[in-house]
Amino acid sequence: WCADWRDELAALFRRYVERKQANGVLDYDDLLLWWHAAMGDAALAADIGARFDHVLVDEYQDTNALQAQILLSMKPDGRGLAVVGDDAQSIYAFRAADIGNILDFPAKFDPPARRITLELNYRSVQPVLDAANTLIAQAARRHPKTLRAKRGAGARPQLVTVIDERAQADWVIDAILRHREAAVALKRQAVLFRSSHHSAALEIELARRNIPFVKHGGLKFLEAAHIKDLLSVLRWAENPRNGIAGFRALQLMSGIGPATAQRCLDALGGAPQRLLEVLRSFAAPAAARDEWRGFVALMQGLVDPAARWPAQLEPLRDWYRPLLECRHDDAAVRAADLDMLQSIAAQFGTRERFLTELTLDPPQASGDLSGDPLRDEDFLVLSTVHSAKGQEWDAVYVINVNDGNFPNEYATGRAESIDEERRLLYVALTRARDALYLVEPQRYHVTQQPRYGDAYVHGARSRFLTDALLARFDRVGPPAAEPAASGADDIARWPPVDVAGRIRRMW
Repeated sequence: WCADWRDELAALFRRYVERKQANGVLDYDDLLLWWHAAMGDAALAADIGARFDHVLVDEYQDTNALQAQILLSMKPDGRGLAVVGDDAQSIYAFRAADIGNILDFPAKFDPPARRITLELNYRSVQPVLDAANTLIAQAARRHPKTLRAKRGAGARPQLVTVIDERAQADWVIDAILRHREAAVALKRQAVLFRSSHHSAALEIELARRNIPFVKHGGLKFLEAAHIKDLLSVLRWAENPRNGIAGFRALQLMSGIGPATAQRCLDALGGAPQRLLEVLRSFAAPAAARDEWRGFVALMQGLVDPAARWPAQLEPLRDWYRPLLECRHDDAAVRAADLDMLQSIAAQFGTRERFLTELTLDPPQASGDLSGDPLRDEDFLVLSTVHSAKGQEWDAVYVINVNDGNFPNEYATGRAESIDEERRLLYVALTRARDALYLVEPQRYHVTQQPRYGDAYVHGARSRFLTDALLARFDRVGPPAAEPAASGADDIARWPPVDVAGRIRRMW
């Protein structure tokens, strides 16, 4: 779709690179691109590699081509290099992760790298692992392994067939409540799904029954507006050449829009040492003058080399508090996120280190948008399978296990995409410690069809549910329909009526 704009896109990206370098900042891609470019110098790559006797890499199945090339540039002979990963959990191809990195890793060296297979599983009971082993055995390419449970035997997983999505929501909630009555807390149970919108019917029913839940996959911590606001001020104080941070920080004040903010940044130019001078002399709009004086005083404190960290956050929060209360109805909830930010800041000795680490390894959730329910300390977890990776629950319910969902409809037609979808279902299965349920509706209500209107469509069984895999599950079918009454007994109670004669007499 963008082939006709190749030259324009190249020019746009060139300007973007120039702007980043003028601001003295890197984005996430740059962290790899700059490193990779440096490793292009063989002497430099050898020098950096020689500084480390051992290089250890975790989650190697999620690496991309650039990361693999960096690693091989540092340790081309493989000496002192060890990678850990599970090819069966490689599910991030949409982020350019290449499963070939871990599958082909041994052959990158001469002699080949030694492969150590870890098969003893400490999480799940054996019947859950039997299902997972059978599923992943269908993969076209993999490192062979058979997981064995340290915990031993347990309940067999169940494949539950229901009429439709509404019946699915009812069945799942009833099962969740049964487990809770058996002392399995809600937060030790999770409902997993392929795509975020697949939980819509379930969310409605949970809300109707007043069951608290958290849905993983909401806004991340650093994506929340109030967190971005505070960090923009800190980042501008740390690096006055960061025009992106300054552009946001300046517009926090009423009366200052994009044009005014840009004029202030233009006045600063490429001289970061003039920041306070420019702020003091800048003619702020009349509507912002009171706030402007407070902002200048705040920045003066933040850029003071003698200012202590993290004590700098107190005046910043005092300055931001009126803006928070004015902009957000849920200011009290968002203030709890700022408490969390301040708590994180206390773990770092300098502001520079704090900003660097927060960017590279941010907290995962924002309390105002996807945090734990405030009214109940126990809550059910809803999550996409991608967001569930690395986690575990006592009871796991995987919903909408039909073709078109597992595998996703967009994956059909490409063998490597189908294999990735198989690995995604494998990840879902292996989140369960004790109880595992796959739920497959027999039909779906499809809305807004452009030609035919709303309709029910058949939910085809997932191609991953082969006979071999089905043998690992106990089957739970939909409730049998009540037989329809024939009406014969009612008819027998009435005397015959000559309907034909009545019709003839009408004429």
